[in-house]
Amino acid sequence: MRENGRIPSVDTNMSSASPDRQPWRSTTVLCVRRGSKLVLASDGQVSLGQTIVKQSAKKIRRLFSDKVLAGFAGSTADALSLFGRFEGKLQEFHGNLSRAAVELAKEWRTDRILRHLDALLLVADSKQTFLLSGNGDIIEPDDGICAIGSGGPFALAAARALAAHTKLPAREIAAQAMQIAADICVYTNNQFTFEEL
Repeated sequence: MRENGRIPSVDTNMSSASPDRQPWRSTTVLCVRRGSKLVLASDGQVSLGQTIVKQSAKKIRRLFSDKVLAGFAGSTADALSLFGRFEGKLQEFHGNLSRAAVELAKEWRTDRILRHLDALLLVADSKQTFLLSGNGDIIEPDDGICAIGSGGPFALAAARALAAHTKLPAREIAAQAMQIAADICVYTNNQFTFEEL
């Protein structure tokens, strides 16, 4: 269904929707870096208004010969398009994550068609983590922990607390933080997917 010439997409910032259209809400994606380990985790729920329409969506993937992990919040079709473009940038810049992220963010913000894509990307390799948005934002977290999506703030707070006050490995921090987010956010379930570097 199109509205004003656009296909409705996931509302990732929890803002109110127009009364004639229910927003898609979904996703908690969390990145935890501890020592030499990197873990990207996501839930599997996709919701339309008050209805859960999918329990086991795959929101993270490996790119560039499994050397880069990427996750998304927002419209699935838009995110898949961005994944493709981002992987192209990785190829173009020989796996240089920061250069690929900058070039994608510039293109995403300035291209007439791309700037209408509704998604956030979380990308990481063995050394760096970046959050990318269509506004041209490229954010590298200070502590190696970052999250996006409707349950992102809950997962982020939990992961930071666990990292600061425990000796847990990255995978366990990610798993416990995701469970806390799932217990609080109605748009996040406990069907978790993990990818590690």
